[in-house]
Amino acid sequence: MTFDLEYNSGRTKLIIPEYGRHIQKLVDHCISLPTKEERNTMAKAIIDVMGNLQPHLRDVPDFKHKLWDQLHIMADFKLDVDSPYEKPSQEELQGKPQSMPYPKSASKYRFYGTNIQTMIDVALTWDDGEMKEALVYTIANHMKKCYLNWNKDNVDDEVIFDHLYELSDGKIDYRGKEDELAEVKILLKQRSSQGKKKSTHNKNSKNRKK
Repeated sequence: MTFDLEYNSGRTKLIIPEYGRHIQKLVDHCISLPTKEERNTMAKAIIDVMGNLQPHLRDVPDFKHKLWDQLHIMADFKLDVDSPYEKPSQEELQGKPQSMPYPKSASKYRFYGTNIQTMIDVALTWDDGEMKEALVYTIANHMKKCYLNWNKDNVDDEVIFDHLYELSDGKIDYRGKEDELAEVKILLKQRSSQGKKKSTHNKNSKNRKK
């Protein structure tokens, strides 16, 4: 008795591997069906199976739309069916995504986080006055705290104001101001207090699980 073995090296490459070879074979068979009615029926059945195989996609907006796009991709855009969504073009899906600009703080001052840049951008929209000055000092104090959280025990206010000047493209210049930021020991105390609260919360969570 002889068996026809199908080796991986002789198989065609899967277009979307996570769905497996059996789904790909169903898609290939669906393409070959002679009538659109038959293809429509089978395509809907394949979509249902794909949805069950990828339950995590149910939380993704336009869940069904994504599945139909994947079906067309696995069919190499050769499947002629009445899809509830517009058939994607091969050029559109293969095009390079538009590059996203990195925030100014992303490369040089990662320890500040991206929210700092957002806060600075908001401050730039405010009119000059006491309210804006209060916001700027709040931002600067938060920057100082972030800097200290970055495994640092000390930092001069001028360093923070230099960074603030740079991140605001020179539009917020508090360098040389007489008003000082919060003292390092106060910010370090806050850091220590937050660390203890986090540790206590984690212990309580573990105790509840037990």
